[in-house]
Amino acid sequence: MRLDRRIDGAPLPVHSDGQTKSDPLGKPQFHDDVGDGGARSDGFVMASTPKSFGQRAEGNDNDFEFIGSFGHVVPSGQGFMNTIPFGSFMTPALEAHSLWKLYEAGESLVEAVRDVNIKIDSGEMVAVMGPSGCGKTTLLNILSGIDEPSSGMVSVNGEKLYGISDDARTDLRGASFGFIFQDFNLLPVLSAAENVELPLLLKGEAPHEARKKALEALEMVGLEDRGEHRPAELSGGQQQRVAVARAIVHQPSIILCDEPTGNLDNNTSKEVMSLLSEMNRNQRTTFLIVTHDANIAAKCQRTITMSDGMVLTDSITTPPEEE
Repeated sequence: MRLDRRIDGAPLPVHSDGQTKSDPLGKPQFHDDVGDGGARSDGFVMASTPKSFGQRAEGNDNDFEFIGSFGHVVPSGQGFMNTIPFGSFMTPALEAHSLWKLYEAGESLVEAVRDVNIKIDSGEMVAVMGPSGCGKTTLLNILSGIDEPSSGMVSVNGEKLYGISDDARTDLRGASFGFIFQDFNLLPVLSAAENVELPLLLKGEAPHEARKKALEALEMVGLEDRGEHRPAELSGGQQQRVAVARAIVHQPSIILCDEPTGNLDNNTSKEVMSLLSEMNRNQRTTFLIVTHDANIAAKCQRTITMSDGMVLTDSITTPPEEE
């Protein structure tokens, strides 16, 4: 038996004769049948229901229920769509298909990125590693909308990043991405709070609301008492924490990091990575981290290794326990 996909993206079992086992938006019936008209798939049970989309009876939470590690869930709206386990059939936070980036260097053609395919789900923390010149930063620039690819597709939460107007791409980048750079990129004439609130002000948020959110973000990174300090009055680790606060203040769907600990000593690097790991665990913040440091990559759930513009490996890792 093969799996097909429903029109809303969820997989459907298909018989050998090509017929699916359920209608497009009716009750799902998966291949591992259980009693009472229910069905089991990937560790949860769904009891079948005749109700159409949005017609679940009020006060009745027995139409669908999880078992196992997911516990009991009371869905709303269309029960099936609300009981999909997190990440199972969701739109990826960031996805790229067949990316190429070519540069002309005199009479030569440089293939900086070569047929790269990447998918990052919401809540993942993924590292991109490789030697200098392997295409890591070029890839990050393409994925973030800074540098347009020669060919290929990038989507952010299901929305195309290229093939749209510059204004539309700017809006999508502003809403979806946070950035953390190796050199912090803080404006030296602004205080920590002013640096953090800047993305909100550029989006048109009221100044008092922007300041409130900036101070909350600084508190999250442990700098609630440094809001009025300018970058020159802060240590390197504190400056990077301000950069982290600036990256998260507008609640982006994914944070892109280019060597976030490259200018920090070992102890400060550990502190910053512990902060990012904690945010990933507790707030389910999605991170894509370009790094040359294997210790940083070990903190991530996946490591993508690049060489000569290509992805060599994409492997799952088990982050070490926090000290």
